[in-house]
Amino acid sequence: MTTVDVEYCVPCGHLSRAEDVQHVLLTTFGERLDSVTLSTGRDGVFVVRVDDKRVFDVAEDEYDVDGIVRRVRSHL
Repeated sequence: MTTVDVEYCVPCGHLSRAEDVQHVLLTTFGERLDSVTLSTGRDGVFVVRVDDKRVFDVAEDEYDVDGIVRRVRSHL
């Protein structure tokens, strides 16, 4: 099965974004995922990893929940 980690910047206030991504992934993929965890970070980080492989980084891409879901789907 697959694990997803959403690392988000606490001082930047990205918690709500991280929770949104977590909720959508769990709703969309349900039991196909072992877990969707939230990890605290800093320095503007907002990164999504699937099985330790980075699939989204806000430093490189524009934040888009649907785009993140598509990237996660491609790793399932």
